[in-house]
Amino acid sequence: MNNEFYSVDIAGRKEDLPVIPLSNELKIAFFNLHGNSDLTEYCGKKIAEILKNTDIEVLITAESKGLQLTHVVARELGHKFYAVARKSHKLYMKDGISSSVKSITTGSIQTLYLSAHDVNILKGKKVAIVDDVISTGGSVMGLETLVKEAGGIVSKKAFVLAEGEAAARTDIIYLGKIPLL
Repeated sequence: MNNEFYSVDIAGRKEDLPVIPLSNELKIAFFNLHGNSDLTEYCGKKIAEILKNTDIEVLITAESKGLQLTHVVARELGHKFYAVARKSHKLYMKDGISSSVKSITTGSIQTLYLSAHDVNILKGKKVAIVDDVISTGGSVMGLETLVKEAGGIVSKKAFVLAEGEAAARTDIIYLGKIPLL
């Protein structure tokens, strides 16, 4: 059993994240919103505060850890809909679009799929990408590609945490930062 933790400040809230190995050379401070309604509400409201007076008209996220976060942000901003990029192709996605990406947490190439319904939500709109953690930026690039192919404009990119070198990026908004260990 692992007893190693990394303490992070998330916009004034301290969280102790378990440190888990991804390989023999790389460990991460694992951030998980699944099942934590209090932390999800906190982070979603903080991101919504930042995005509140911007030009964004709609949100997009990738399943699955960004789903509940984006739901809170959308609710707080008064958005009726938000787009979800799926990690598997669903039967109802006959006329959708896709983009392949490589994420640090999956370690392999995966494809993100957007339904025709979500393409229409994004078309002609200023879009904010919302997700839990940005690290290498692979997932974000996939989402940016989907937004552009859908005819939307990426206006903001907001995350709970920036991991490793991602914290030095000037094109993102985040609530806290964690190292690659």
